[in-house]
Amino acid sequence: MVIWQLPEASPERPHGLKYSLFYGLDGERIVGYDNERGKGDHKHLGSNEAPYRFVSVEKLVADFLADVERAKNERNA
Repeated sequence: MVIWQLPEASPERPHGLKYSLFYGLDGERIVGYDNERGKGDHKHLGSNEAPYRFVSVEKLVADFLADVERAKNERNA
């Protein structure tokens, strides 16, 4: 998990943060949350990508960790 405080907010990053949260195994991304330029806030679950509604850093981390736990449980089922 890496979260940067930007010098100022922008229309693309109104919360003033840039972030990249990654969980993977053997070089494969299993869960990822990021807000790369041009895409805005979004998440990756396996090969699926979906918009993510950013509320706070605490919620971002909690949502990411919940998705990681779900992914771990699915892999172990």
